Amino acid sequence: MERKTFSACTSILVGRQATVDGSTMIARTEDAKTAWPKYFVVHPHQVLQAEPQFVSPDNGFTMTLPKIRGKYTATPEWTDKYGIFEESGINEYGVAMSATESAYANERVLGADPLVEKGIGEEAMVTITLPYIKSARAGVKHLGQLIEKYGASETNGVLFSDQSEVWYLEIATGHYWAAQRIPDNCYAVVANQLAIQNIDFNDPQNFLTAKGLKQFVLNNHLNSSRSNFNFREIFGTQDQSDTVYNTPRVWYGQRYFNPQSKQDPQSQQLPFVRQAERLIYREDLEYLLGSHYQGTVYDPLSRQNTALNHKFRPISLAKTQEAHILQLRPEYPAALSGLHWLALGVTAQSIFVPFYAGITQTPTSYQRGNATYSSDSAYWQFKLLGILVDAHYHLFGDSLAALQKEVRIQLNQNVRQTDQQAQNLSNKKLAEFLTQASLKNAAYVSQKINELTAELITTATALSPLDFKTDENL
Repeated sequence: MERKTFSACTSILVGRQATVDGSTMIARTEDAKTAWPKYFVVHPHQVLQAEPQFVSPDNGFTMTLPKIRGKYTATPEWTDKYGIFEESGINEYGVAMSATESAYANERVLGADPLVEKGIGEEAMVTITLPYIKSARAGVKHLGQLIEKYGASETNGVLFSDQSEVWYLEIATGHYWAAQRIPDNCYAVVANQLAIQNIDFNDPQNFLTAKGLKQFVLNNHLNSSRSNFNFREIFGTQDQSDTVYNTPRVWYGQRYFNPQSKQDPQSQQLPFVRQAERLIYREDLEYLLGSHYQGTVYDPLSRQNTALNHKFRPISLAKTQEAHILQLRPEYPAALSGLHWLALGVTAQSIFVPFYAGITQTPTSYQRGNATYSSDSAYWQFKLLGILVDAHYHLFGDSLAALQKEVRIQLNQNVRQTDQQAQNLSNKKLAEFLTQASLKNAAYVSQKINELTAELITTATALSPLDFKTDENL
């Protein structure tokens, strides 16, 4: 098996005053390989007699963990041969985390502070952080301190949220990082570039950084600006590949939320945070995470085949393993507030299934599957449907879209009903109730996916190039 590559993801962060219902939301696609299953699990609350050792199966990074581990959801790989890669989850304290948004630092800063070969990487971050934090801000500080102590093996962006705050942390070099709180009334779209711009070191409520960051930049003559400390410009890249691979995805996200703004998809100056022209629904994030430049000349699925169709890398692509939206809703207790919306496989061809943060188990099918197809794996069920649609997209695409719409409506109804019924339950009964509701949601989606798959397979039997119609050949 080939080692997993770290190439791309797309992240969206939304503050609570920017959403219709007051939720905070962090979301991301996890993009690496076209056939590499993800699982969905719940780790229970754990109290150990001694502090356990974490050892990375990827690069040997080692650290001691606390004896008390909070309960949390996670989406690990089907194998830990190349690392755990838990990627996303919500813990029992009502904190959500998504890691990571792969990024790249420039040669100047890496020359001054190289990455650490056996430092912290993407595959370890959720595992060593999420179970031990009780707020988004605490998550930034916790991971930041670990980076300063052990070093980082990669340049990455990490998303944190709780019911009040949303934070984006960027690890640029071996030991230096910066984080910005997304303003409550704003959103951000990030696509494989360091994104944070001007840092105000006198505003710790909204900016947190590694110790000595400012002095490090000064000592190594890394800032070309006479007045600002622009983290993106100091630490990031602005090369030609960014204008084809990265910035167009940010442009499309901002075009969606701010359609009145006219911007260049290849601009290197797109802002990090913006205020949308309207309030944002969760479904808006579903749309963007599954998008491929619809409504533009850059759509690779367009019926008008031109050179522009494949000019830019879209948000949804074949290498997406899963996509998630971690929604924390106001006023509810943590178990009920948090919804881990999970779409396995290619997002454009998948469905976001809601799992409550308070669940104690996940569906068996979400814990099965390996590198080759198996029918008992939820990941492979979604992938099979996508492959069928790919083969005859303009014939089967409408059927998939109709199913996605039907299922989204039903899932929204299910969540509303569950919310209403759950509010007066005791903690013990609540966990069981939310677990059963989540399992039913997953079973319903699996049934609908399998029904459409059977229908498309049957229809496809008549689409073979070996079919022969007598009346057309006389």
